[in-house]
Amino acid sequence: MHILHRRALMLGLAALPAAAAFRSATAQQPAPAPQAPATGPHSLPQLPYGFDANEAAIDARTMELHWRFHHGAQVQNLNNALRGQDELARLPLDELLGALSRAPDNLRSAIRNNAGGHANHTMFWEIMGGRGGEPTGPLLEAINRDLGGLGDFRNRFNQASMGVFGSGWAFVTVTREGTLAITTRPNQDSPLMDGQRVLLGNDVWEHAYYLRYQNRRAEYVGNWWNVLDWQKIAARYEAARAGTLRV
Repeated sequence: MHILHRRALMLGLAALPAAAAFRSATAQQPAPAPQAPATGPHSLPQLPYGFDANEAAIDARTMELHWRFHHGAQVQNLNNALRGQDELARLPLDELLGALSRAPDNLRSAIRNNAGGHANHTMFWEIMGGRGGEPTGPLLEAINRDLGGLGDFRNRFNQASMGVFGSGWAFVTVTREGTLAITTRPNQDSPLMDGQRVLLGNDVWEHAYYLRYQNRRAEYVGNWWNVLDWQKIAARYEAARAGTLRV
């Protein structure tokens, strides 16, 4: 009996490296495609990584629920609201958010909420999937110039995230000249509605973190920095200065 237990233990230990390698490999695989094709002008973007790629801050189940069902529903609801609104349906997402005053009164809230959510989440998935660390180059120079350096920037952004009452987002906006500023918006509102561009943003709706953190938003906000991809954020910064950053 002892020999059998010892053999089982040795087999289990031998399997650990393979299991770890499997987890590492699958984390790099793209997420599954949406279950249904888009039925309108807007579509749910494919995640550029697996659901478990952000485990340092966000568990895989939350990632899947958040992307597939929350973001997916916003895309479908937006397409539904735009049905029969040919002029608005032809607009790119950022231009649509800047033209909300042109939406019919009975559709404006639905378009505002769902188009804002679509834009916010599209940005959110793009800037994650990394290993944290620190920015470099022109982006770091802008952070030092406009936001008081990395330490002050993180503290101020965390405070902004914690200061959102209820549901909403904390953002860093960027101008064509490369100037950065921290701002917040309630619900699914976006700086795009005011003609601004977003460098990065964190979702502080409870559905973004509740499975792992429950009411501990501060812990989630602190861990979120560990999954940022600063190369992608730097690319967004350069796109903003070139005038090509959309959402």
